[in-house]
This record gives sequence, C-alpha cells and structure tokens, in this order.
Amino acid sequence: MDIDGTKNYVYIMTNSRNSVVYVGVTSNLVRRIWQHKNKIFKGFTSRYNCCKLVYYESFDHILDAINREKQLKAGKRKLDLVNSLNPEWKDLSEGWNV
Repeated sequence: MDIDGTKNYVYIMTNSRNSVVYVGVTSNLVRRIWQHKNKIFKGFTSRYNCCKLVYYESFDHILDAINREKQLKAGKRKLDLVNSLNPEWKDLSEGWNV
C-alpha cells in the first residue's frame, strides 16, 4: 500500500489479545502508529496497550476520513470488517520501522 503524507486515514488498532478495539483518524499514518506503539500520548490506546494496526483506509479529503471514522465508531461491524480483510489480525505496520 502507498503510505505517504498526501492522504488521510481511518484506522483500527488493537491489543496483543485482540480484545480491545480503537478507531482513529490521521493525516500521517506512519507517524501516528509510531506514536501509539511508543505510547507518546496518555489515553485509551496507551492504557489498553493498543499498538497493533489491523485495518486502515485512505481518503483524499480529511472530512471523508472523519465521516468514515464516525461511521465505524457508531457501527457494530468493525470486527467483521477486520475479519474480512485481515482474518489473522496481523499487524499491518510490521516492517514500517515504527
């Protein structure tokens, strides 16, 4: 996948047991995942050790990414989405040097 600073992203993080799910939005996916993995900001993901990227989508416009984030947060199908595209719940950021 093409990961660069010209896109906006909605993403799903989880912990090592895949028991906690976090949905976020960012304009720099690599930097944001690094921040999660290094617990730069104290909050939900650092508290629950959500440092595994299991899903992301890219958008040209930030408002589209924000709307998708809201849709995913409100819906009950986040797990189905991850299971359909990443059934082994592998860390998609593996090898990104984050």
